[in-house]
Parts: sequence; structure tokens; C-alpha cells
Amino acid sequence: MLRKFSFYIPALWCFLLLVTLTNCSSDTEKVEVFEHPSVDIDLPEIIKRGKLTVLAENSSTSFFIYRGRKMGFEYEILKEFAREIGVTLEVKIVSNLDNLTEMLNNGEGDIIACNYTVTRERNKSIDFSIPFLRTPQVLIQRKPEGWEKMSATQIENFMLRDPSKLAKREVHVWKNSSYFQRLSSLQDEIGDTIFIKEEDGLLSSEEMIEMVSEGLIDYTVTEENIARVNQRFFDNIDCKTALSVKQKIAFGLRKSSPLLNARLDKWLSQFMVKKTFKHIKEKYFDFKNMPVNASDFVAAVKDGQLSAFDAIFKRAALKYNFDWRLLAAIAYHESKFNPYVRGFGGAYGMMQFMPHVGPKFGVYPGSSPEVQIMGGMKKISKDFNSWSEIPDVSQRQKFTLATYNAGRGHIEDAQRLAKKHGLNPLVWDENVEKMMLNLSKGQYYRDPVVKNGALRGTRTYNYVRTIYARFEEWKSVYK
Repeated sequence: MLRKFSFYIPALWCFLLLVTLTNCSSDTEKVEVFEHPSVDIDLPEIIKRGKLTVLAENSSTSFFIYRGRKMGFEYEILKEFAREIGVTLEVKIVSNLDNLTEMLNNGEGDIIACNYTVTRERNKSIDFSIPFLRTPQVLIQRKPEGWEKMSATQIENFMLRDPSKLAKREVHVWKNSSYFQRLSSLQDEIGDTIFIKEEDGLLSSEEMIEMVSEGLIDYTVTEENIARVNQRFFDNIDCKTALSVKQKIAFGLRKSSPLLNARLDKWLSQFMVKKTFKHIKEKYFDFKNMPVNASDFVAAVKDGQLSAFDAIFKRAALKYNFDWRLLAAIAYHESKFNPYVRGFGGAYGMMQFMPHVGPKFGVYPGSSPEVQIMGGMKKISKDFNSWSEIPDVSQRQKFTLATYNAGRGHIEDAQRLAKKHGLNPLVWDENVEKMMLNLSKGQYYRDPVVKNGALRGTRTYNYVRTIYARFEEWKSVYK
């Protein structure tokens, strides 16, 4: 009997071991499922067709349209690379970021450019270029009400600086992001629960930043570079609390594109030490919108004057039958009357012309204040006349301001949305301006009637209201 029992012990253990291994294998497959490329498209095929297709998100770091110009940190880098290999660059906007890997591996795009963090999990499905940025993840939180009138110390007392204090708090992040992975690890580190609210890929990081700004949610997480760019649009957000070490940001490529990957890596390693790369990086991440020697211009203003340039504003406005006080209000908002200030996207001068627009109106970075103002007036007059279908002069002026700030394409998108939602497309106040605000929300900028993608509509909304209010005030004071 004993011999019979001992004979079955090894057999029993083998059976249990087989079951255990089978179960472990099954669990491992669930965790490590990754997609293989279904196409073999590499550098020779890309060069042959003459086009490099980039999968991008509509964001301030990946790709966007600003004042009629295609922009984005990653877009500008890849535009230089496409020129290097002799092909055109095509940008394909990805509405749902959950589909990025699938779209790459089935050949819908050749490179992922979405401020993509390099992670071990993603490395199972795709390859990465060498990193072109290293940035930590930071907590996005809202400054207290009335922060504008508080001291820096008072504001600081309201902010969450210790990551362990996130215990029992809600944080909204994209479920397939490195942010989710970091928060999951942070829970283990602090030994407590963080209520991680998983969002799908239809809700971008920048939309969640805006939601924090508006008070719809309290916290989200993103890379510091994205946060700093968005502080320009939402000045009530704080992004000083770091949640991770610096992480690698790189381009994603198919595992079946080793030649493209090798060529891109070699080119990047050389490009990142050039002045062009430094200029692109500074344009998006190191820009400080501070006037140069602003006191020189303030000191020149006399009693009863708006600026040292009133006579030029009046001559320019008279030539185009425009109100000089509105022209001056635009210049004040754009530059505080500083002819030498540099702004976002390379904008320059008193009227903040974009580099591709200024020369069309005879204005260059070194142009005199008179040339800058005259060129600005010519551009504003052109925009004003282009809205001839708007009967009310004040409404037409507001459409002109919006066009000067955001470009005609985005305003027309907002008009089409207004019409679709039962609003008057020829009235700015409480009609088109409402749709401008909605252009930052995915459910609106993904609407088929929208041709120019997302826009931080809050900026244009405030731009029009602020300048027009100043114009109305100046009309009562300056004749």
C-alpha cells in the first residue's frame, strides 16, 4: 500500500506543477500581450512613395495650427528629418490615443509623435528612437481662488507639495499612459490608496489640464514640458510638484522598420547638437514673454497720450479708415508697445507678427516702430474687410480681433459649429465666441465640420474681450 501511494506522489506533483505552469503561462500572456507589425514598411518603401506619415495628437507639443501656421515641437523636428531623407511630411491626427500602436503596426503611420514616454510595456509592441527630451512627470493642480492678490508664500501654503498627500484624492489620467503606471507605483510607495480615475484616449492630457483650470477636476498628471506650455494658456494652474525622475521622450516606430529607426537615430544624434534644434526647443519650452527695456517706452509717454507712438497709430488708422484707439489697444495687448519683444512661435515686434506673415506686410524683426505699426494696420484692415458679410461694425471688429489672434481657419470652424448648434454664425458675442471656447474639447474639435483641429479657445475668447473692453475705455478718455 505504501509503495502504491509513493508511486502516485510524483505523478500528483507533476500534475499540479503542470497546472501551475499552465496558469502562470496564461496570466503572463494576458499581461504581455503585444501587437506585431502586420506590414513590412521600412525606409526604402517610404522613400519610394515620397511620403513620411506621422501619427500625432492635436496638442501644443505634438502638432497644432496657430495663426494659420502648422506648428508643434515634434512636428518641426520631423519636418527637418523628412527634408533630410527627401520626402514630404504628412500628419495624421489620432483622435483616440488608445489606437496609436495599432495604427502604427498596421501601416497607417510610420512614426508616433505624441510626446511619448519610453516604457518597458510599450517596448513590447514598438521600438523607440533615441530620446530627444527628458522630463519628469508633474502634478497639475489649481491655484486657490483669488490667487492673483496673494503673495507667493500664501499661494504656496495651499499647494500640495508632498506626493504622499495624494492619498485618498482623485487624480484623472489616461489609462494607457505612463502617468497611470507612475500613480500605481506611487500607491505602493506611500502605502495608501490614490483614487486613480482612468480616462480613455479620447480625452487628451491638455483637455484634462483645462478641466483642472476650470475646476471640473482637482488633479491630473502630465510631463513637465506639456505643463509649462499650457501655463501660458491657463495661468491658474500649478505644475511644480514632481512625481517622478526625468523620463525619456522619444518617437515610436514599428519593429519592422529597423532601417528607418537607425537612420532617424543617426540623424537625431547629429541634429540635437545644432542651433536649429536649440531654436525649436527654446521656441516651445524656454520662451519667456518678457518685454525688453519696457521702461524706455513708458518713460516717453506724456500726459494725455496712450503711448510714445500715438502719432503713428493715428496716421496708420486714418489711412485705412480705422479707429486708432482699437489699433493701439491691440498693440498694447500684444507687446505693451515694445517694438523689440519676442513671443510664442517666433512672433516678433509691437504687433507680434508670425515669421511667415510679417514679410507679407513688409515687417521684419528689425523693422522700425512705424513700419511695424503700419504693417499691423494693413493686416488688421485686410482681416476687417474680409468679414464684409457681418453687418454690425462692433461684431465685425470682434471677428477681426479673433482672426488676428487665432487665424481665419479657426474662426470659420467656430462659425460652422455655431450654425450646427443653433447659434448665429454672424454674431460674435454669446454665439461664435461660445464655440471658440469649445474648440479645445474633443467632442467639438473632432466634429467633421471642424477643418483646423483643436484650439485653446479660452485664449482667443479672453483676447477679444480684454482688448475690446480696453478699446471702449480708451474711447471715453482719448479723442
